[in-house]
Amino acid sequence: MATEVQLLTIALQHAGLRLDSFLASQLTTISRTRAQRAIADGDILVNEHVVKPSYRLCDGDQIEIDLPEPPPVELVPEAIPLNIVHEDDDLIIVNKPAGMVVHPGAGVDSGTLAHALVYHFNLLSGTAGRIRPGIVHRLDKETSGLLVVAKNDLAHERLSDQFRDRQVFKRYIALVYGRMSKERDDIEARIGRSRHNRTRMAVLRGGAGRTAHTIFEVARRYQDFTLLNVQIKTGRTHQIRVHLAHIGHPVVGDSSYGGGRENSIRDTAIRRAVQSLGRHFLHSAELALNHPRTGERLEFAVPLPEDLAALLAVVGERDQR
Repeated sequence: MATEVQLLTIALQHAGLRLDSFLASQLTTISRTRAQRAIADGDILVNEHVVKPSYRLCDGDQIEIDLPEPPPVELVPEAIPLNIVHEDDDLIIVNKPAGMVVHPGAGVDSGTLAHALVYHFNLLSGTAGRIRPGIVHRLDKETSGLLVVAKNDLAHERLSDQFRDRQVFKRYIALVYGRMSKERDDIEARIGRSRHNRTRMAVLRGGAGRTAHTIFEVARRYQDFTLLNVQIKTGRTHQIRVHLAHIGHPVVGDSSYGGGRENSIRDTAIRRAVQSLGRHFLHSAELALNHPRTGERLEFAVPLPEDLAALLAVVGERDQR
């Protein structure tokens, strides 16, 4: 969730200044410390590259600022049902439905997972701020499946460390267009804001953007589709969807990165089923992590939701004809 992307061009009189100092002096809503954190997180780029806060500006540099939406005054609890897979004193594992945004942001100030969490649970970590109580990581709005929530700051810090150190295992199930030729492959391609549409992400070349690593294995091939098991080693925005579209196999139902592929589906029944799905076929099916207090390895799995299972049944049935 972000505000509209800001683009600044450095004038000659600002050449030689540190990036973080320049931003703190030019943007009244951001401190130097906040600027340093945003630069480190890749929310602020120079000439489409991640740089250090100490970077010295040059005449003509292009600065791209994509900061999170400022928090609302109050996060009001909402009685939204949640599918709780696991709960203990330190964490909660939620099976998020498609259509639910994880936390408030641009144009979304109600109906989120965060609103539901503050209704159902008295204590949640405050590490991620008021609008993201307990939120350690995110899933896209239309992606369903497993997500971990921290109930205290210690759990949040240790879970975040596991994500950063790539100790968390996540398996997604994706149905993509076309028949994959490889049984397994790695996609390592940098991701950043699209140069043509700033609301979307894209694979960028020449060192621009942030490193991203996706691994997929074929679970089943159909005549015009492939079912994949997908792992991500990094957690970039829209990573799986962008990477799979980049190699010519976009996720079925993805209106942002699918390029209108549903209109070219030859089988009428499958085409109608995809068009009526109303979401992309991406589900967080497995999650494994170390318990933040005991260190015990915890493993969780949830099946495909009914809408995705129904579409897969249609594809499989038509494939047998």
